[in-house]
Amino acid sequence: MPYNEELDARAFSIVSKWANISRKKMFGGVCYLMNGNMLGGVYKDYLIVRLGEIRQEKALKEPFIRPFDITGKPMKGWVMVESKGCEDKQLRKWLEDARVFVATLPEKK
Repeated sequence: MPYNEELDARAFSIVSKWANISRKKMFGGVCYLMNGNMLGGVYKDYLIVRLGEIRQEKALKEPFIRPFDITGKPMKGWVMVESKGCEDKQLRKWLEDARVFVATLPEKK
């Protein structure tokens, strides 16, 4: 299944305004990187975001959220947000939360 290009366009319109952002096709979808670190992206009909393990635990209690698991082994610190949970304000919030976490990571070159 291809990734949701409409969700990607909406998400990228937000992250593209930030400094040091790049976009890369990965795992059948698209990823956004900040300072070389994966921040989030779109996989199938899901927004994927990197929140860190502490924020991930809280996020998993919210509606429309599940662990980021496409291989049978969930990725630590990541969640998948169903498209129902990606209305404009929610989408911006998830991406901002990911931005805050990824800003704590050392830059990758």
